Amino acid sequence: MQLPPLTNGRILRRYKRFLADIELPEGKVVTAHCPNTGSMLGCWQPGASVQISHSDNPKRKLAWTLERVDMGQGWVGVHTGRTNPVIEEAIREGRVDDLCGYRSVRREVVFRHKDEKSRFDLYLAEGDRANAWVEVKNVTLWQGTALSFPDAVTLRGRKHLMQLAEACRQGYRGIMVYALNRPEGDYFKPADEIDPDYGATLRRVVQEFGVEILALRIEHGKNSMRVTTSVEVVLD
Repeated sequence: MQLPPLTNGRILRRYKRFLADIELPEGKVVTAHCPNTGSMLGCWQPGASVQISHSDNPKRKLAWTLERVDMGQGWVGVHTGRTNPVIEEAIREGRVDDLCGYRSVRREVVFRHKDEKSRFDLYLAEGDRANAWVEVKNVTLWQGTALSFPDAVTLRGRKHLMQLAEACRQGYRGIMVYALNRPEGDYFKPADEIDPDYGATLRRVVQEFGVEILALRIEHGKNSMRVTTSVEVVLD
């Protein structure tokens, strides 16, 4: 997946959740939108190298957007809006073995359960296996040899897991894709020390309902992102 033109800089601070002050090479400081709702734990520090994109849309409050940060080992993708498209691209191109064979790949489809409605990131249909509801999570938390999710307590994340469990109960495939958006880490595991309830819920929906888990590595190029390999998932 191609990214827009990128400008180098270094991050000075992140504040009010969605704002980041970036110093450009010529010394000018700009405020960029930070499209990441998580804590970004371990994803930035003052002085770290970053790349930002620019928009000419006059309706935007901030022209610059924080795209990725280099914490010393390579780019960390912190723009969560880029994650779903790069995963979708890999599925459409048949590069995710567990999700091959579906002729229809749709975004943001409504899932109904009783009187409730919710949306999953992707809906896969017209394949040799049961139709699949897919939720994608951007993973940037690096802990020793593992990449983990979440980086903060997430009630919403637990709700998504239970919705995938309900999809399985209805005869669909329910699939959680953890998009590993940095180069470090040998395997994926839930961040139990940050949100033990999320880890417990993840194990439950896998064991009791058959929710499937995929951990896919995203590689950053000069002006691109792409899915490369599947990574081991460790739940023990």
